This record gives sequence, structure tokens and C-alpha cells, in this order.
Amino acid sequence: MSRDPIVISRRAVVVGSGALIFSFAAADPLSAQQSGAAPAAAPQPSPPPLPGSLKQSPFLDSWIRIDADGAITVLTGKAELGQGIKTALLQIAAEQLDADLGQIKLITADTGLTPNEGYTSGSHSMQDSGTAILNAAAQVRQILVAEAAQRAGVPPEQMRTENAAVVAPDGRRFGYGELVSAQLLHVQAGAQSPWKNPSQYKVMDRRIPRVDIPAKMTGGAAYVQDMRPEGMLHARMVRPPSYGAQLVSVDTSAVATMPGVVKIVRDGSFLAVIAEHEFQAIEAMRSLAAAVRWQETAKLPDSAGLPAFLIGLPSHDITVLDQRQPGAGGTKSLSASYSRPYLSHGSIGPSCAVAQLENDTLTVWTHTQGVFPDRDAIAEMLRMPKEKVRCIHAEGSGCYGHNGADDAAGDAALLARAMPGRPVRVQWTREQEHAWEPYGPAMLVKVSAALDDGGSIVDWNYGVWSNTHSMRPGSAGSLLAARYLAEPFPEPAPKPIPMPEGGGDRNSIPLYKFPSARVISHFLPDMPVRVSALRALGAYMNIFAIESFMDELAGNAGADPVAFRLRHLTDPRARDVVATAAERFGWSNRPRAGVSGHGYGFAFARYKNLAAYCAIACEVEVERDSGRARMLRAVAAVDSGQVVNADGIANQIEGAILQSMSWTLYENVSFDDQRITSVDWASYPVLRFSAVPDEMEVHIINRPGMPFLGSGEAGQGPAAAAVANAVADATGHRFRDLPISAERIKAAIGV
Repeated sequence: MSRDPIVISRRAVVVGSGALIFSFAAADPLSAQQSGAAPAAAPQPSPPPLPGSLKQSPFLDSWIRIDADGAITVLTGKAELGQGIKTALLQIAAEQLDADLGQIKLITADTGLTPNEGYTSGSHSMQDSGTAILNAAAQVRQILVAEAAQRAGVPPEQMRTENAAVVAPDGRRFGYGELVSAQLLHVQAGAQSPWKNPSQYKVMDRRIPRVDIPAKMTGGAAYVQDMRPEGMLHARMVRPPSYGAQLVSVDTSAVATMPGVVKIVRDGSFLAVIAEHEFQAIEAMRSLAAAVRWQETAKLPDSAGLPAFLIGLPSHDITVLDQRQPGAGGTKSLSASYSRPYLSHGSIGPSCAVAQLENDTLTVWTHTQGVFPDRDAIAEMLRMPKEKVRCIHAEGSGCYGHNGADDAAGDAALLARAMPGRPVRVQWTREQEHAWEPYGPAMLVKVSAALDDGGSIVDWNYGVWSNTHSMRPGSAGSLLAARYLAEPFPEPAPKPIPMPEGGGDRNSIPLYKFPSARVISHFLPDMPVRVSALRALGAYMNIFAIESFMDELAGNAGADPVAFRLRHLTDPRARDVVATAAERFGWSNRPRAGVSGHGYGFAFARYKNLAAYCAIACEVEVERDSGRARMLRAVAAVDSGQVVNADGIANQIEGAILQSMSWTLYENVSFDDQRITSVDWASYPVLRFSAVPDEMEVHIINRPGMPFLGSGEAGQGPAAAAVANAVADATGHRFRDLPISAERIKAAIGV
């Protein structure tokens, strides 16, 4: 993108509610006279697209606002989920505006204030919102410089900016606040921006402490769970025991007279109690649950035979890649199947939301990842105009995907309608969160490949079976509460997420170059278990399968796993992260496999083949007596384009490694033929502090001036495959079905 200055004249903008855009062409009068007809208009090229989310919200004051007192407000439609986006976006704005971080206020994800950026998902926050703010701030700075230059009577190029002011050559300072007028920044963004040169950065590319951490570390009010507005009531839900169960009868008389109970709300099979204090609501919920009779109809599959169940479901087959070449058979063939179970988000804090109906306007504070889609779903459910519903993002203690946050918001909205004027707080229980949140789908992969005489892959065939990976709100039927009302809203039909980003087929196309390759996505519309988006979507499973199989192929080719990958990689940035991770780990000097139960694994991917590059090498120890596997050390290399905050990137990769370890070694949603049974931490174990690696290193390859590449989900797949490859290295047994639990390892090694 060019850094040449754009030309914006305030005199060409009509003061009012919008911008006036002029376009004209000067015709050649002589040629017109000679031809006797008006000359044909030359075709005009399409204007270049606006960068990032400026495409959806093109006015600069949708992103940057400056008050007369100099206060700067930056707005984003993205939400802070623990990924450090607040800090990074503040750094971007401060850098391009030449202002101190303390001079800027950031407003995130609020349907009443911020631009609509859809969902905070897919590692798009920096790519979309970061890019929009980068360009908007740079263009705002240019407008302010032009305004100050006009007042100073000097050319704009002689002015400079510092500390939220424009400074003239003679030292005169024009604070941003004194330069702005009502419509100064209400202009449409241009496609090109006068970015500062990365070599001059003072705030970007710095390890600035994250602004969201202090309250979380000190027990302050950091989450929606901590909200306590004046006059707030507490509500608890009474959930059905299984999917689709209908409320047959309930005796509310005893509960209605319990201390503190304000109201019992029933609408069809939607049942809740509202009380003055939280423990009163808890006691009333328990009593109410004991007084309810349900009719259950759910029939769940055999959890022990999930791979066979998945492949037996009706599928809609989508050819993701077809580059088959005749005669690409090779001289040696290998095939394998890999599977993963349903996975929970495992949010440490069960879902919570607060809502208040006041003056016919409903406000909902929610940890949804999409305030605008959630607003639309709630408005439809309540049959209210959208403009009468406002959703404000409030951080939640646990997320990265579609957990119960949206459903809790729907619950709170319904209950706030029943108690107008007072805020109502809905808090789910641990059992409700584990049993009712949408899970990451179970998946199955079948892959085969052929090697030539030189040990290179000449043919690749890959198939993946999966449900949808997004049932996020947008329509009322995506909210749990709406399906259980007396007049229920139907659940929307599941749909695949199209490539190139994909859902179940995300990262199903290897970044490696093969002469012949084919990839088929077998989309499964039937969903016996409630599913939706979980961090990385299908990329976690697909990268686990691809990178495990690459190790198996390397073994068959008699090649080193890293050298084998480099042999099939042509992308120079991919090769850089692979080489960096291997070098920093000391891969070439690693001990012999299986020594003292230790093994070494390596894996690589570029998330979605569009976002950040990540390679991970790790060392794992396997205890033969217990079968327990523990990662001892991990070294990652990542390329996220232009670095804004290296600590933020490192946090993301470290967190991805830990979460992926937990999925890969421990996690598995369990159920019987009717009910979810993994409803607490005993039945759904996750990684504990005692199993955290002794050492983790993240090496960041900075690309100054290059586009931002999302890194929030880049480490999930490589970490899973690196662990699996290390366990295989340590034990001599290949584990293709997740989780690689202690029980499975112990059974395989025959102890």
C-alpha cells in the first residue's frame, strides 16, 4: 500500500451529514467538432477497495473522534477476548496520531457506538479492525496537519505532529482539539494512507503492558461476571435434563414464597427464577428444579464409536481442491485415519449476562463475540425493533469461540423484559455450561499419499467429515432460550463456511506443494450434539492430521521430519518459520528417540493459509507406568506480519500451545444415549498447572510495513501435531485418535 499522501480538501466537503464527492472529465473540444458527435466516455477503472473494515464503515469519524478539549476516542467493533486487542489497537492509533496512549480512550463492540464488524473471530481483529484504525488514524492526522497548515499559512509538508498537536516551523502549536470542527472528520476514507515509516515507530512494535491485565490480576472488576449495577436482581435458569426435553408440569407455589424470590418466569419450557440476592436465586433454582417434570426425547450416538458414526451420516460433498494428475501413483503408498471427539470451550467462568429494560429500550451487557448479530437475534426473539435493543460487550472469564455467552444474553433479555426498570443478572452454573454450550464438532479425516523413489510426495488424497463450525447468533433460533418458548423459534439450518477460510475444511489444503492433490470436505448437516465455533474451527483437526501424516511419510521416506517439510515448502516465509523453530530448538542436536521416555515432535502450518505462519518444536516425556504424557519444552516461531506488540503475539502462541495440549491429551465431551455426562471438571478434565511445560519460547519474525496477520489461532494445530509426533517418537506408537490420553498410551505400550 502506498504511503504517498492523499489529498483531502475541507473546502470540497459540504458541511452537513455527509461528504460531497465530485467527479468530472474534460473532453477535447477539437476532436468533438471533427467527429460531429460527442466523444465516447472512456471506461473508468474501479476505485481500489478500502483497507480492512473501512470497507463496511468508510467514514473516518466511525473510527476516530476528537473532542474540542483534545480528548481522543478510538472505536472498534471487535471485542477483547483475552487476546490483548485493546492494547494493540491503542498502540496503532497512538502511533499514527502521534499521541500518548494515555490521551486515547478505546470503545469496543457496542451496537450504540461502534462500527459493525460482525464477529470477533477467525483471528481477524488485527487484519480487519487494526488495519482500519491504522489507515483511519493516518488519514485523520493528515487532515489535522492540513487544517493547521492553512491556519499557519505554511505548506503542510513543513508541519510536524507530536503529543496530539501539530507544530509549525516557528514553534506554534495547534492542539488537535482546537483544530477539529463538527464535520472535519466526517469524510470518507481513501484507499491510500500516509502511514508513518516503520523505522520511526515509537509506540507500535513495542512491548507495551496490556491494559486489560491489571484488574484481572488483582481481582478487580474485569468481567461481566463482576458487574453489579445499582438495584440489580439475580436470576438462575432451570434447564432441561437433555436436548429437546419439554416441560410437562411444575409446581411453583413453594418456591414463590421462598425468601428473596421476586418472580418465577415460565414461557413454554423456558423456566427461571429471579431473586434479590444471588444465593437466594440459587436455592430457589434448586427447589424449582426438584419440582419440575420433563419429557425427554433425545437419542445420542454411541460416544465410543464416533468415527464410524460420522462416516455413516448423510453428507454434502464439496471438492475443496482438485489438482489430480494422471499417473501420479508413486512407488510407495501410505494411508491413515485420524479423529477427534466433541470438545468443550471449558470456560473457567460459566456464562453470564446482565440486561435492563428501561423506557422501552433494552440494554444487554454480554460476552458475545458479535454484539450486532446478538442484538439482531435478541430483537427478533423479543419481537422488538433492532434500534430498541443495545448490546454492549463486557469481557467474560473464558471464551475463544461460541460458548454459552450468547445464550446467557438471550436469557437475561427475556428476564429483563419480565422485570422492567431493574437490571437482571443471569449466571449459569458449571453443570449448565458444560451440558448446554455449543461444542467444537467431532471430526474424522482419511488421508492417503504416494512417495516417489526419491522420497518426495507425488500424490495426496484427503477427506474430512465434519458438522458445521458456526451456529452463531443472527437469527433468534440460534439462541437456546428461543427454542424453548411456548412459541419456539426454529433452529437455523446448519451451513458450511465457504473457503478460502472454511469451517470443517479450514486448513484442509496443505501449504506444501504436491504434483497431484485432491481434498474433499464431507459436510454433515445432521448434528446429534449441539455444535458451533471453537477456537481455530476445523484447522486444529486438519493440521493435526496433516502434520501427523507428514511425520509418518517422513519416516517411510527415511527423512528427517524438518528436512522433509522443507523439501515440500516453496513459500519463503513458511520456510523461515520452520527453519527458525528448528534452529532455536536445537532440532539437529536432539537426543535419540525414546531415551528415558523422551520424544521430540515438530509441526507447522499457516493458519487458514491466509493468516500467521507458525512452527512448533517440542519435547515430551511419557511415564511408562502411568501412560501420562507431559510436554517439557516448546519452541515456536511465528510470522504475523508487522508486529504491534510482541508480548501480545507471544501471549497468543503460548496460550494456544497450552490449550491445544489440553485438547490433545485430556479433553473429550462424554454422553450416554440421552444426556451429556461430562458436566464438571472431574468428568471433563483439562490441563492443570502441574502439567504446564517447564520452558516455552516464542520467536517472532517481524515484517515491518507488511499487513497484519492474525495470530490468535495460529498455534492450535501445530501444537497438537507436535505433541502427537513427540509422543510417537517417545513410545514408538502412532496415536491417531484424540485425545492421546494416559489410558490410551498405557494400553498401546502394554504396561
